[in-house]
Amino acid sequence: MTPSTPGQTITVRYLELRRAPAHAIDGSGAQRIALEQLARSDYLALYRRVGESVRWDQRLRMRASDLDALLAGGSLHIYVLRSATGQAIGLCEFDRSRLPEIELKNFGVVPEAQGRGLGRWLLAVALRQEWQSTPTRIWLHTDDWDHPAAIRLYEWAGFQVYQIRDQDPAPL
Repeated sequence: MTPSTPGQTITVRYLELRRAPAHAIDGSGAQRIALEQLARSDYLALYRRVGESVRWDQRLRMRASDLDALLAGGSLHIYVLRSATGQAIGLCEFDRSRLPEIELKNFGVVPEAQGRGLGRWLLAVALRQEWQSTPTRIWLHTDDWDHPAAIRLYEWAGFQVYQIRDQDPAPL
């Protein structure tokens, strides 16, 4: 994340999904999606590739031991989108530490895979899988720095805005 200017705010939208997702999308060519437990180095490499252009840095600021514990614990579900050659090209990460609520923590595909419907497919598959645990809701927040298509995609998936606020970008 770029350091914020004093007094600078960004608009943050909070969205929630309170019923099973309506959309099911069939596979997309030779790519595959699977729930995976990633090693820290693999996770951070994918996190950087997906999130660099939209200023993700939360996981980069974590102590290695804290991130290792988070990745090894049972509270994260990380769905990884892989290319036909097995390269990780997208992730959909859920924080399940507050079940029956689930937070969609990080989601996206690498820039070179954008615009091909792969993100939509990844989101649909991951949401359907997460809904199997019958949460009361799945929620997320998105902000001005996210991909311009993010809100439309989340609304397509059934999410609805429940709060909008301007806030300091530092803790995001």
